[in-house]
Amino acid sequence: MRYSKLFGKTIKDTPKDEVSTNAKLLTRAGFIRKEMAGVYNFLPLGLRVLNKINVIVRDEMNKTGGQELVLSALQNKENWQKTGRWDSFDALFKIKSRYDFEYGLGPTHEEVLVPIVAQMINSYRDLPLSLYQIQTKFRDEARAKSGILRGREFLMKDLYSFHADEEDFNKYYEEMKKAYKNVFTRCGLEAIQTEASGGAFSKFSHEYQVITDAGEDEIIYCPGGDFSSNVEISPVKEGKQCVLGHGPLKRAKTIEVGNIFPLKTKFSDAFGLTYKSKEGKDTPVIMGCYGIGISRFMGTIVEVHHNEKGIIWPESVAPFAVHLIHLGGVHAYTSEVYEEVYEKLNRAGVEVLYDDREDVSAGEKFADCDLIGIPVRLVVSKKTGDKIEWKRRDEEKSDLLSLDETLKRLKR
Repeated sequence: MRYSKLFGKTIKDTPKDEVSTNAKLLTRAGFIRKEMAGVYNFLPLGLRVLNKINVIVRDEMNKTGGQELVLSALQNKENWQKTGRWDSFDALFKIKSRYDFEYGLGPTHEEVLVPIVAQMINSYRDLPLSLYQIQTKFRDEARAKSGILRGREFLMKDLYSFHADEEDFNKYYEEMKKAYKNVFTRCGLEAIQTEASGGAFSKFSHEYQVITDAGEDEIIYCPGGDFSSNVEISPVKEGKQCVLGHGPLKRAKTIEVGNIFPLKTKFSDAFGLTYKSKEGKDTPVIMGCYGIGISRFMGTIVEVHHNEKGIIWPESVAPFAVHLIHLGGVHAYTSEVYEEVYEKLNRAGVEVLYDDREDVSAGEKFADCDLIGIPVRLVVSKKTGDKIEWKRRDEEKSDLLSLDETLKRLKR
């Protein structure tokens, strides 16, 4: 991709109406643009990051046997009334049409999916089943001030599992714990599995919390990794000694990037979701729910991976693998070299953002490169001769490599 053709350029000034680091950096770097409080547009760079996250999430969900679908965002009021949530779900957007029909604008999808599953499941042989989607959600948040960490419109992965009994549910629940840890690790985040209240659905749930000063949650956790609890329900206090000898428990601000919890038979009962057991008895299906806020995930990565110069994307979710910069004017020889490097990188399957601008200083190009945060910067100039300057975004040192050496290092 040539930077001169890219839709969405960097800007120098920090948006005055943004207070969060993720919104400031993502806006300045050309990844997002604000529509209104809690609602953001994702430009090409931003969409590339979301898509990279989605690929990893899909891979891990598919490994657990999940099947992907897409459910309607405009939802049936009657189904919400059946579950009693039409009046009790505070963040539900309620839409009234010009024909006086009322709809819910989906913040979650139990009320859509469970009635469909009820049409498909008859026997114990139809279970277990797991279905997921990656789709835009809408919530009428009272506080939408943390950039893409807390939105009124946001992208989310939600998976629902269906089981014949508690034993099968518990087995799958443990499998999903591992899948979630894999997702966050692959995306460059250390997410702490944290015990939390299950709210209206169960006694417990598990949140995945990332430590950062930008967080709105707080946890009490063991540095050794054997305990973590949300402060709101924590049975212990900061400073208590870990029983396994890992030292005192710590308290930290965190961002919740995902959660998993039992639904038991709450929605099965509401919509008559049952199966015929081996004995021929109609039995309620046991359910679980597993969510990851994809756009929130992206914002969390920025909050954790940045410095005073800009974003530092983990390789797995970066919009491009390398940021190629040419310096030294537009003399015929050097222009040919720049184009040759760009074309060979492309042919090798390397994702390249090529800053081909001819009317911008070296300092501006380097500053934009650091702000955008692509993992590797490659510079071609008269000074480097027939070599390429290689520099990682998270390191100060640079190396001079041949093109072949550069390609080999990128493959590694």
